[in-house]
Amino acid sequence: MSEMRVAAYVGRDGRPARIRYRRDGAAGGVPVVLIHGVGMALDVWEPQIETLASRYDVITLDMPGHGGSSLPPEDACLADYAGHVIALLDALAIPAAVVIGHSMGALVALEVALSHPARVLGVVALNAVFCRTQEQRLAVSERAAILAEEGSSASHEAAVRRWFGEPVPEELEATAARVAGLLASCDPVGYARTYALFAASDEAHRDRLATLAVPALFMTADGDPNSTPSMSEAMAHLAPQGRAEVLAEARHMMNLTAPEAVNQRLLAFLQEVAPTPFDPKAFRQALGAFVTGVTVVTTRNAAGEMRGFTANSFTSVSLDPPLLLVCIAKTASSFPVFGSAETFAVSVLAAAQKDVSALFASKSADKFGASRWHIGPAGSPVIEGASAWFDCRRHSLVEAGDHVILIGEVAGFGATASPPLGYCRGAYVDFALGQQALAKRDEPARVGAILERDGAVLLVEDGKGGLDLPAGTCLEPTGNPRSLKGALARLGVEGRLGFLFAVFETPEAGSGQAAVSIYYRGTFEGVPHPEAGARLVPFDAIEWPRLPDEATRSMLSRFVRERSEDAFGIYVGDAERGTVHPLAAHA
Repeated sequence: MSEMRVAAYVGRDGRPARIRYRRDGAAGGVPVVLIHGVGMALDVWEPQIETLASRYDVITLDMPGHGGSSLPPEDACLADYAGHVIALLDALAIPAAVVIGHSMGALVALEVALSHPARVLGVVALNAVFCRTQEQRLAVSERAAILAEEGSSASHEAAVRRWFGEPVPEELEATAARVAGLLASCDPVGYARTYALFAASDEAHRDRLATLAVPALFMTADGDPNSTPSMSEAMAHLAPQGRAEVLAEARHMMNLTAPEAVNQRLLAFLQEVAPTPFDPKAFRQALGAFVTGVTVVTTRNAAGEMRGFTANSFTSVSLDPPLLLVCIAKTASSFPVFGSAETFAVSVLAAAQKDVSALFASKSADKFGASRWHIGPAGSPVIEGASAWFDCRRHSLVEAGDHVILIGEVAGFGATASPPLGYCRGAYVDFALGQQALAKRDEPARVGAILERDGAVLLVEDGKGGLDLPAGTCLEPTGNPRSLKGALARLGVEGRLGFLFAVFETPEAGSGQAAVSIYYRGTFEGVPHPEAGARLVPFDAIEWPRLPDEATRSMLSRFVRERSEDAFGIYVGDAERGTVHPLAAHA
């Protein structure tokens, strides 16, 4: 929540006056001023602040005699309350704003728009009163008399019943209590003076609405007996640019009891009268929320000269024929080269290749001299160690604003089990389970890995005629013989752990605790030591009965199947029953 602030000005009577306000939202956005009703305070707009502040410069204020603002004059008129708003706009150097008011605040908002049209972009009157019937005027006069005779406490209780119903519906009790608290904290003098003005001002704009020079929205609830739908419709009919909307099954305090419906209509109106200017920087930031991979796009011309750049605007297009695309800015230094290239390659970088990403994003004159690569089947350089690569012949080039879309037909491709490098919100992302977090686990655990190479999986002889997957009681360090990394070191290999593959619980004998088993999938480097029990077993030669239990057989069988389909998931459950959550679904 923004901090409360105070602005000073001189009132109509020449006395110093103060305005308590708060300011939230987008700096440089279209200003929106919110004015509450009798007995309330700026806090009553919280649901609207939360929604509007993402796009607009939202200013909420306490009207005279409420919250932290000074009292209105004894002979206060609507012009005093409108002057209060204009004084705040002046103090904040705001030339014009959209003004939104509720109940008494709606009368003030209309007064501001009618008396100071150059300062208003549009006006919204929520639950406004207009030309009360004789019966309604009598009821208001009676409430004013009760306020004068019995004080504000009795008036507050009656207001809550009137606004929320009697008894208050259970689902509205918390909101009603909040409103009762605001009423109770209101300055009684400020409340009395403001209510007296509210009671007498329902016809103040009857003969002036036809001159309203700005767009206007008059919105009320079908369950508001005092600010009726017919009142809003009558005002909208008189205002040249007015329209009325009525919320079904809502009551007087609809900004609190039906905030979603109110906010939706406010946003629509604001977009009409004060369209949010397009912000390229904010647009880029919003696009950055989409998690992507990181690629290096490369090409080689007829003279053998090579060019490359880092990009994340890459996607598949078609399976038949096999097509993919990358997007290139027309302002990029490499645009002329790629715009005329007959071939190009896309290398999807692995998680360990942040340095390669940085190299090809730089202006280095010798990017290829500082990296490892080989020539693909279509003739473009392909980055070594990438998670995947695609060498393409140019299929077509499509103009798209300040970019071009380069579509390539795949002539050759390859993939490894190395986890890819991710990118989101301007930072790299590791798609694998955070190993530091795993290292801090203190409950019983078995940490294992399904490591593959060239269609074979690494298994370990258990010395009793059985086979098992390499595992330990913790992830690291390598110097701990009971850790997974220590076990792999004994086998003569270094694991390259990628994605999480399975998490399940098994009862631990004798302790009554459930041991958590966590298995990764990945690859490895080095030569397995047969003397240490390491065996590299082809997928189609796995001796399933030699595996230690059904959980291991089921897990490894799923791995072999998903590897053949290239569609992996994560198993979560126990040793007997669980669910495989797909990492991605085929289209």
